[in-house]
Amino acid sequence: MTPRGRRPVGSDTRAAILASARDLFAEVGYERASIRGIARRAGVDAALVHHYFGTKDELLAAAVDVPVDIGAVAEAAFEDRARAGEVLIRSVLAIWEVPEFRSRFLGLVRAAVTHPGAASMLREAIVRGPLRDVTRRIDLPAAQLRAELAATHIIGLMMGRHVLQIEPLASATPDELARAIGPALQRYLTEPDLVV
Repeated sequence: MTPRGRRPVGSDTRAAILASARDLFAEVGYERASIRGIARRAGVDAALVHHYFGTKDELLAAAVDVPVDIGAVAEAAFEDRARAGEVLIRSVLAIWEVPEFRSRFLGLVRAAVTHPGAASMLREAIVRGPLRDVTRRIDLPAAQLRAELAATHIIGLMMGRHVLQIEPLASATPDELARAIGPALQRYLTEPDLVV
């Protein structure tokens, strides 16, 4: 039976709810994750979930707030323009190896497939962060399209690797993936003759 009311003093109820939401959104997606299921997993009453986060949409937004400095990742990638694609994909792969980050983004990606609000959140998260920061550093025609090509390539990689778990992609090492994908991203980011 789910405990009722407040958690014991000293426990972080809000953090427990967020962790449960991230896990459940990542496992089953937005539509199948319920407030009751999230509450049960966190060991709290569903009323506490509503108290802290309001609606399920608001809980999703809080659960996928990602504490990564995307600007720093983009800046590091363009320090050596001749290696921008490889450095960018290595940075992204390193971030995705962190379970908490991966759980947050997988929850949003899965939710985006079936929920327009989640799709909007994912689109906004990409446009507001990575695309803006990468686009500013591309000094070639069609900079925004180039950044979008790189972003969709990376999103496709993460879908295949972590959501669909296609083999041998899912078990490839980050080094193998960086060597294979880096040249494609390099072309998007720095190739003057890219046809767009």
